[in-house]
Amino acid sequence: MIAHVVNPGTSSVKLACAAISPSDNPALPGQLRLSLERAEVPLAAGHTPQELMTAILDATAGWSTPDAVVGRGGWLGAVAAGTYRVTPSLAAYAAEPGRDGLGAALALRLGQARGVPAYVVDPQSVNELLPEARETGVPGVTREPRFHALNARVVARRAAHEVGLRLQDARVVVAHLGATTSVTAFDRGRAVDTTGSGAGGGPIGAQQAGPLPAPALLRLAEGHRPDEVLARLASGSGFLALTGSANLRDLEARAGEDPAVQAAASALVHQACKAVGEQCGALSARPDALALTGGVARWEALVDRIERRLSWIAPVIVVPGELELEALAEGVGRVLLGLETPREWTPPHAGAPA
Repeated sequence: MIAHVVNPGTSSVKLACAAISPSDNPALPGQLRLSLERAEVPLAAGHTPQELMTAILDATAGWSTPDAVVGRGGWLGAVAAGTYRVTPSLAAYAAEPGRDGLGAALALRLGQARGVPAYVVDPQSVNELLPEARETGVPGVTREPRFHALNARVVARRAAHEVGLRLQDARVVVAHLGATTSVTAFDRGRAVDTTGSGAGGGPIGAQQAGPLPAPALLRLAEGHRPDEVLARLASGSGFLALTGSANLRDLEARAGEDPAVQAAASALVHQACKAVGEQCGALSARPDALALTGGVARWEALVDRIERRLSWIAPVIVVPGELELEALAEGVGRVLLGLETPREWTPPHAGAPA
C-alpha cells in the first residue's frame, strides 16, 4: 500500500511517500513495515493556499500513485484516538483560527487531486483521560489533555512491540522530552492520564518551564497579560532561560564544563523520573515498558541517568526524536490493510472543548 503523508510545521510542510507492508510477525499484526521517501515544502510568508497546494503537487508528482493521503490533525474537539476520514466539514472546522488544522485541509485537497480518500490520525485533541484524571479540587476546573498525542502513541506501540505485546494488551508510560515535554500513561491502548505539555504541565524542557508552585505563578503573572505568561512558560523558559540556549546539541557539548547546563540537566532528569513514576501510578497494573522519546532521547548521558533510575520499574525503550510521519503512515496503513476501521468525525456539540 502507498500513502502520501502531509505534516505541516511552523516553517515547512514535511511530506512523505510511504510504502506500507503487513507485519512479518503474526502475533503482532500492528507492527507494520514502512519505507519512507521524504520531501519538504517551505511555508513562505504570503503563500496563498493555492500556491502552497501547487508546490505540494509538484513535490509529489514523481511519487507512486497513492491509495490514500493522510495529514496531521488539528483541534477537532474531544475525540478518541484513531484514524479519521477527512470530510469537507472536518477540514472546514479544523481550518478555523486557533485549531491548527492545515494538515487536514491539505490532505483533503491532495486526496481530491489524486482521486483517493484522505485521513487524519490521532488529532491533537485526542481525549481519553479517565474521569478521575480530569478532576481537580476546584469546582468547574478540569484537566484537559494537551500532550504529544501523535508521537507518544506511535512510540507506545513500538515499546509494546519491543517487549512482545500488542499496544492494546500492554501498559506503557511514554516520556516525550524535547523543547516541550509530556509524560503519558497508556493502559491497553488508552491514554488514561498525562502530565500535559507546554504551560499546562510536564517536566522542564528545552523551552518549557516545568511544574511551578501556584504562589510563584501568581507573582509571575503580576503586571502581565495571561497570554504573555503562558507563552513564557511554554516557550521561553526551561534550558533556554536557565542557560541561554535551547539547542540540545549545544547544551550537550557544554554539559561537561558549564554549571548552569549541569544544574538544568539534573533538574530534567529528576523531574522526568518523578513524572514517569507518577504516571505509573495511573495504570491498573505494573507497566510492561517505559519509553523515552523526543530530542533529549539523543542526549546519551541524560538517557543513561534516566534509565538507571527507572529500569527497576520496567524495561526502558529509547526512541529518539519524533516519528510523526511514521505515525501518520502507520495509522492510515492499519486502515488500508483492514486492521482498523476508520472513524467518522462529528462536530462537537455547543459548549464542548474545541
